[in-house]
Amino acid sequence: MVPAKVFLWAYVLLFVPGSIVAQDLGVNWGVIASHPLDPKIVVQMIKDNGIKKVKIFHAEPQVLDALAGTDLEVMVGIPNESLKSLSEKYSVAQAWVKANITAHMGKKRVNFKYVAVGNEPFLRAYNSSYNNVTLPAMKNILKALKEAGHGKDIKVSTPLNGDVYYTTSYRPSDGIFRPDIADIMGQICQFLDQNDSPFIVNIYPFYNIYLYPGFPENYAFFGSDDSSAVDDHGTKYHSVLDGNIDTLVSALKVAKFPDIPIIVGEVGWPTDGNIYATTKNAKRFYDGLLKKMAKKEGTPLRPKTYPDVYMFALLDENQKSIDPGMFERHWGVFTFDGQPKYPMDLSGKGQNKSLVGGKNVQYLEKQWCVYNKDAPNQKDLNVKVQWACNNTDCTTLVPGASCSGMGIEMNASVAFNMYYQIANQVKEICDFGGLAKIVKQDPSNGTCKFPIMIKTSQTTSNSTLAPAPSNSSNPHSSSSPSTSHSSLLIFQFFVGIFTLWFA
Repeated sequence: MVPAKVFLWAYVLLFVPGSIVAQDLGVNWGVIASHPLDPKIVVQMIKDNGIKKVKIFHAEPQVLDALAGTDLEVMVGIPNESLKSLSEKYSVAQAWVKANITAHMGKKRVNFKYVAVGNEPFLRAYNSSYNNVTLPAMKNILKALKEAGHGKDIKVSTPLNGDVYYTTSYRPSDGIFRPDIADIMGQICQFLDQNDSPFIVNIYPFYNIYLYPGFPENYAFFGSDDSSAVDDHGTKYHSVLDGNIDTLVSALKVAKFPDIPIIVGEVGWPTDGNIYATTKNAKRFYDGLLKKMAKKEGTPLRPKTYPDVYMFALLDENQKSIDPGMFERHWGVFTFDGQPKYPMDLSGKGQNKSLVGGKNVQYLEKQWCVYNKDAPNQKDLNVKVQWACNNTDCTTLVPGASCSGMGIEMNASVAFNMYYQIANQVKEICDFGGLAKIVKQDPSNGTCKFPIMIKTSQTTSNSTLAPAPSNSSNPHSSSSPSTSHSSLLIFQFFVGIFTLWFA
């Protein structure tokens, strides 16, 4: 997910509860986590909340097995890294369909609805790397699906970021596709139109507030006053959501494909890692969206026809890249362990209802690793915390986040505990040169929560972390886990704040 430009940066999502959940509501289910929740528990959560559609980013065998035999509609993704081989060799597409579609079409079949080929492949950040391989890959996947007998039931598309279209005037009616990819978009639209496939777009109103100071808040949160409205030749747009959808509608019309159905593949609001990423704002966003969805009014350019929407995301993912921002690991409506973050009435009636959380979740022991203020040697505290944050998830400590501004002791405890929990509570981990200790009483304080990790049978790169350094040696020595680009961002941030603390 990367922010699109202009006010069309808007973004969409929808949501609705239990037995009265809208049929056009879906959810994104990602698994970039050190301790992913049991897929069977996740599928039950989705069903318990009445959601009918699921979008996954890879053909994960355990996830597909859990979805088998349910009536959930599934959109399965193919990563960008596979586009080149899929476009060059039809045999690769055949093999992918056989392994990931046909293999799950037995008696307890997966209810595949779409194959999403690539993910936002035309982002400017990719420097045109996927421009010439995306459509050929889509064509080969469709051909392989038809050959396997699934071509009529499973549609092929590609999720695109909202930056593939824009408006030079801020009016939705002036929407066009980005000039550098206009020809490619025309070919993709022709493919979608010929095969009755939808145009999938990912859009995020959060980025408007995050990236553009002064952006009218009410416009991101479905306000109703005219002070923040966009006037399009007499038509008033009161939400960036409607404006974004209709900018795409206009771009499709210019490309001479005005009737292609639209699906919002991703949209949501994060709850931590930034001053604007709060549960209060997320609840406000979803409340406004769900109320609008319940009205079934559509948009000015597509009245009475609202797109299918896939909420981003179901769960927090603590190993996602933080290059776009520290909030990237906190998009979930549920916490990593499947617990609701805030009330959400999926019917759009605005009632203070709670979602149904994960059932029978198995946790590690109720114990935490915290800062030991009685340790005799305190001089290396900043080094130890920097090291811990460089090798775990400290996104709750950045300014404006849930654990920020609580002092050095709390910050050290957050860092030590996150490292300890992700390392499966290995006793030796909670040392840090004597600066840490294990406690049995929950150290959570206000908005700052200290999680206990869940038990998982899935092996991840962080499940066998190296022991934290027990002396003042170089925290970047070869005995330390490797440092990713994203982790470096956290490390460099903490170098700054700890310099201030210890100056």
